[in-house]
Amino acid sequence: MRFASTRAVMPRPTLLSWSSGKDSAYALHVLRQQTDIEVVGLLTTVDEAHARVAIHGVRVGLLRAQAAATGLPLREVPLPSPCPNAEYEARMGAALAQARAEGVAALAFGDLFLEEIRRYREDSLRGTGLDAVFPLWGEPTPALARRMLALGLRARITCIDPRRVGREVVGRDFDEALLDGLPHTVDPCGERGELHTFAYAGPMFRHPIGITTGETVERDGFVFADLLPAPAAA
Repeated sequence: MRFASTRAVMPRPTLLSWSSGKDSAYALHVLRQQTDIEVVGLLTTVDEAHARVAIHGVRVGLLRAQAAATGLPLREVPLPSPCPNAEYEARMGAALAQARAEGVAALAFGDLFLEEIRRYREDSLRGTGLDAVFPLWGEPTPALARRMLALGLRARITCIDPRRVGREVVGRDFDEALLDGLPHTVDPCGERGELHTFAYAGPMFRHPIGITTGETVERDGFVFADLLPAPAAA
């Protein structure tokens, strides 16, 4: 007579590619609901010359405060600016090899629908021993954006592409009013690079991250709102 195995399936230790934005934050929330995955840390690329999150332009101090609020360790991969692709791949490869040696089994991404990005992620992980996980893949972005807000996720827009969205958007909160006013040509989640955010509150955090918006600058064809830590209460 055979008996069904009662041995528990151990969840796979997984790193989450962390941009500091809303999609990464929501992906963390979704992954934490899955019994076959254990998120064991966040992986972020950082512009080493300016001490900011690559692309989003968020100060490293805020990134670290954000990671602390998730309760997860942060792995920073410093990159030169500009960063040749060969150098990027070498530094990321070293970070992934170290993660694999420490028992990490997968790397998760908050990507939504761009097939070429997914293929690049999967190709990059080939031969590393790490699986690629896409917990948000294929979600219709208009509904996804509203679901994030309904969950209580709060984020501020740190960077926009002025060729795709108006400059007045940068520095605003990602909220219902913003979504209602976006042109139909703009993806509600900014998946095509229209906008980038910094998530500062939501159920994926132990507590909100206090922020204030500083000056707005234009650099390399993008417009950035410089976020600062909110002043401590007296």
